[in-house]
Amino acid sequence: MVLVYLDQADQQIKKASIEALSYGAAIAKQLGCTTEALVLGTTQEDLTSLGMHGANKVHQLKNDALNFLDVKVHATLVAAAAKKINATVVVFAHNINGKAIAPAVAVRLGAGIVTGACSLPNTSNGFEVTKTVFSGKAFASIKIETPIKVIAINQNSFGLVAYNNSATLEMIDLPIPTASIKITKVEKIEGEIPLTEANLVVSGGRGLKGPENWGILLDLAKALGAATACSRPVSDSDWRPHHEHVGQTGIQIAPNLYIAIGISGAIQHLAGVNRSKTIVVINKDPEAPFFKAADYGVVGDAFDIVPKLTAAVLKAKTN
Repeated sequence: MVLVYLDQADQQIKKASIEALSYGAAIAKQLGCTTEALVLGTTQEDLTSLGMHGANKVHQLKNDALNFLDVKVHATLVAAAAKKINATVVVFAHNINGKAIAPAVAVRLGAGIVTGACSLPNTSNGFEVTKTVFSGKAFASIKIETPIKVIAINQNSFGLVAYNNSATLEMIDLPIPTASIKITKVEKIEGEIPLTEANLVVSGGRGLKGPENWGILLDLAKALGAATACSRPVSDSDWRPHHEHVGQTGIQIAPNLYIAIGISGAIQHLAGVNRSKTIVVINKDPEAPFFKAADYGVVGDAFDIVPKLTAAVLKAKTN
């Protein structure tokens, strides 16, 4: 049995968790077993529709208190659910919540764990999982030999797969541990696409010269329907809010398209974006390190290129 933990925000299942579900279903197919999902808290979604992403059954523990993450509580409940349904593989998305919960679940289950997995396990001779290491610059293959296995899959490394499944919904009865934290206030950033969920991201660096020039980037992002991001020097200089900082010391993202404008591409920044499917770099310095990692590069002045690119996007959308 493969159990997939489905992370949610604002009572909506996160895209990264849907990808983890597709990944878990593919593992179940390899092992010749079924795929079951676990949802903690209340949602606004039809959970039976998760069958189209690979779930045979969805377990839900309905309680509003579980809508906000308490790592100790969630880890205890996931481990209890895994034991109750006799799961041999437990899958998480390797996002902020998954990074916190997966290791704690592995400890509770006495399970071997691989985080940052980037492909399906090789089950021809045991159970071997490939993961990224050294900030995505290399790969390591790790064999898990414990009876129960925990895997956290990198975002955008497997993709969403359509399955011809029909999922059943079942309420699961588990004792809820006493919370170790108390949430007194929640402040949300409104009107923006969350970076961790965005398929398209437009990002700027010091090459834009100052916050007063950020309008050209915002116009392009609006035309594309993309989230906005920035390099660390930009957020450190207060040109942009810190929640937009992507990189090794900021948010690590994996969109389908990442457009870097005026960013040199230092290794610390690359570590946060190198799992993007397609990277486009716009920089007037032909020697900028980012060009070595780019799928497409444009050498030129961003103040000339970006407005033209925005105009071209808008024209294409109207045709």
